[in-house]
Amino acid sequence: MKRGVRHQNLGGARAVILHRPHPVVQALTRQLHAIGLEVGDCWPDLEPQAISADFIFFDADMGHDAQFPWKPGESPMPMIALIGSEAPGRIEWSLQAGAHAQLLKPIGDSGAYSALLIARAAFDAHRALSAEIADLRRRLDQRQTVVQAVTLLAQRAKDESAAYGQLRQMAMAWRVSIEEAAHRIVASQGGPDDRRDRG
Repeated sequence: MKRGVRHQNLGGARAVILHRPHPVVQALTRQLHAIGLEVGDCWPDLEPQAISADFIFFDADMGHDAQFPWKPGESPMPMIALIGSEAPGRIEWSLQAGAHAQLLKPIGDSGAYSALLIARAAFDAHRALSAEIADLRRRLDQRQTVVQAVTLLAQRAKDESAAYGQLRQMAMAWRVSIEEAAHRIVASQGGPDDRRDRG
């Protein structure tokens, strides 16, 4: 499914510029103010309140992992790399740090708005993909649990089909999903039949 760029009024959004004192900071700040963003800057580390920013601009030339209070690539907001040196190592680092867009230095009078929109779209797409992967993993784990439960029940039933039918009946009796019923059976290493036998 194609996702379009979310055109938005960025007025009131908050950006933090993580860059050493430099004319780049002033030029970028002017652009962001013109767009309507609130802007703060800091160096060499992000200030604690930066965690609530809507965007982070960071210096790809002198930046390093320890500047960010999250794991590389796991920022809670879109990140835009400010790139002056096109050395492959610095570009690779900015990508690993989680850059969703970039602006080339020196910063002029344009470029910030498109970088903001591109970064937001890339960030949203990354988040959606991560959520989809997490959901697929959860569903795969649930299917494996159902297979385990059916295998346990099949030890007493005639075949796997009958065991699956028994699992469905248990889920209905317990008023839970088949996956939850399977989890209970696996957790009890054989389910309620074993408990009845021991009682």
